Amino acid sequence: MRLAALLMLMMAAAATPAAAHAFLERAVPPVGSELATPPGQIVLTFTEGVEPLFSTIEVRDAHGSVPTGKPRLPPDNARQLVIDLPSLPGGEYTVIWHATSVDTHRTEGSYRFTVH
Repeated sequence: MRLAALLMLMMAAAATPAAAHAFLERAVPPVGSELATPPGQIVLTFTEGVEPLFSTIEVRDAHGSVPTGKPRLPPDNARQLVIDLPSLPGGEYTVIWHATSVDTHRTEGSYRFTVH
């Protein structure tokens, strides 16, 4: 009887779907890019849908945080987070993101780009 219960428990565990996470798939401006003109937005594309209310994007320069708006989803893509940027002077910038996927798992990361 115990063996049958153990086998049923193991089969149920094997049938449980794996939890996914929203990993960064693509960034605009691209990771490590060197730009002649400053970008007007940061667009991060993830491997699955994200919740903008529980996700953040911060942009920092040598002096600290750059003022930006809150991340939003474009109307046609629940896997993207977008923020608008003010006019950026030349320099190195760091993008720090925290994404909460639609299944509530949280991921984070950062990357740099340079404006000449």
